[in-house]
Amino acid sequence: MSDALKHECGIALIRLLKPLEYYKEKYGTAFYGVNKMYLMMEKQHNRGQDGAGFASIKLDTKPGERYISRVRSIAQQPIQDIFAQINERINKELLEHPEYINDVALQKKNIPYLGELLLGHVRYGTFGKNSVESVHPFLRQNNWTHRNLIMAGNFNMTNVKELFSNLIELGQHPKEYTDTITIMEKIGHFLDDAVSKIYKKLKKEGYNKKEASPLIAERLNVAKILRRAAKNWDGGYAMAGLIGHGDSFVLRDPAGIRPTYYYQDDEVVVVASERPVIQTVFNVAFEDVKELDPGCAIITKKSGEVSIKQILEPLERKACSFERIYFSRGSDAEIYKERKLLGKLIMPKVLESIDYDIKNSVFSFIPNTAETSFFGMIETVEDFLNQKKTEAILKGKRSLSSEKVTEVLSQRPRIEKIAIKDVKLRTFITEDSTRNDLVAHVYDVTYGVIKPTDNLVIIDDSIVRGTTLKMSILKMLDRLNPKKIVVVSSAPQVRYPDCYGIDMANLESLIAFKAALELLKDADKYHIVEDVYKKCKAQIDLDDVEVQNFVKEIYDLFSDEEISDKIATLLSHESINAEVKIIFQKIENLHKACPKNLGDWYFTGNYPTSGGNRVVNRAFINFYEGNKERAY
Repeated sequence: MSDALKHECGIALIRLLKPLEYYKEKYGTAFYGVNKMYLMMEKQHNRGQDGAGFASIKLDTKPGERYISRVRSIAQQPIQDIFAQINERINKELLEHPEYINDVALQKKNIPYLGELLLGHVRYGTFGKNSVESVHPFLRQNNWTHRNLIMAGNFNMTNVKELFSNLIELGQHPKEYTDTITIMEKIGHFLDDAVSKIYKKLKKEGYNKKEASPLIAERLNVAKILRRAAKNWDGGYAMAGLIGHGDSFVLRDPAGIRPTYYYQDDEVVVVASERPVIQTVFNVAFEDVKELDPGCAIITKKSGEVSIKQILEPLERKACSFERIYFSRGSDAEIYKERKLLGKLIMPKVLESIDYDIKNSVFSFIPNTAETSFFGMIETVEDFLNQKKTEAILKGKRSLSSEKVTEVLSQRPRIEKIAIKDVKLRTFITEDSTRNDLVAHVYDVTYGVIKPTDNLVIIDDSIVRGTTLKMSILKMLDRLNPKKIVVVSSAPQVRYPDCYGIDMANLESLIAFKAALELLKDADKYHIVEDVYKKCKAQIDLDDVEVQNFVKEIYDLFSDEEISDKIATLLSHESINAEVKIIFQKIENLHKACPKNLGDWYFTGNYPTSGGNRVVNRAFINFYEGNKERAY
């Protein structure tokens, strides 16, 4: 992506259903779960590189024995760092106590991180500071095993302020104002309440406190706790939790915004943010990995009983389309096909922009994640050429010489590796002019393959802010001296902030919004900005269900093409000699390519939850008033 987005997070949960001795005997190590967790986190590192965390729980430990372990890191390579710490501790214990090596019971009792229940998380920060205290999993501790709660999630809530206030009304005093702490304390409150009620009932039945403990674990209704806790949540989420005595859960939001996949056999229960991660790490088929339905939770009791429970009434499915365009790994079978189709569907518009002059056009892609869409784009060019070849041969079948036939058949798209990303350049100097100069050299180009008569067509995943495109890529491509530069976005225009996981919290940084404002000025209709501001302000005290997205009025006066052309003007520095054209995917083509992921609010403004409309209006108010604070 030409503009790096901080986005998403990745979760991984493993529940071993057999005793640790089983894995030692079958796989040669009791650390089977730890090894698998490392792989699952590493194969989701694309989802977060600000931090990583790991937590484990040992089942059926004796009082006084440590049964919860946790390690977190914000090192430059956080996944490697936390597992280096884990390995160092394990090896130290084995070196100092060789009697542990072949005795799984001693390993479990004395070595941290070894357990039957494991939770991993990779993080991009979308809320709060990037300190180790902000890294998941979060831990809520208590002397009662049933009240210990470990939480990690891929989520963003639109109504954190309301949820925070609810906790205060319940008499709590949260230590931080962050969405993770707020959600954990909400679940923790109802967990405490459920444990207390079960204990009181057991006491009436004649059990003492010690006798009651295992029965509380047995009777605890995790689904009921989640229903009570999640009642007022508004956002996109895949929320994973471990309870100290051994229950676990992963809950998905009712619109299915954030992805959640799971696999179960007689040895393990596995949950992750991406399907191919589970396929690869556990060597299972595509069809063996299931998608968790929106509004549902996969719950594993301490006993090993696994169930899928509906927690919240499902909304219209609006799974995040950015997952398919860019975020998720392209090795997923469905995502690979969808990205190719995105490239195919946008190609007719591209051919039109270059006057169907394939001979004098070079096709490439930036960055590497756009490669799959590029393949689809090239297949369409090849289909077009094959049609032209067939027509030429049939039209002149009696008069064509063998040389002419060879010439016709040899036509093919000109494909080149135009841009190469150098090592990550650190913009450690904050002075704007210096930083901009560094950004301009993030990529290097291949010289000598472009002629002055050529069109240069480059496909990208999406164009969000346009900063790198303006400061680096277009200038870099212009150095090759093409006649025309066509930048193709496999995604539609990003017009609205996201509030469910992607770090797009304001409007004014979006290049499509800037273009619409400029068009309003050109048309002498900038007064509409003030009209929209007044409408947004008038909704501040309304209930979420009544709030409308009035920011749509900023775009309504202009066609997609008018906004695209203005974006091209805004991103074309005066020093650029080539004609610049920018082409965006159509919304209808996005839906055609990704029919199961129709979440498109950042493109259309059609937010799947009522809180989304409140966020976009707040973002517009912030823009108008010059506030730099986040809209959520």
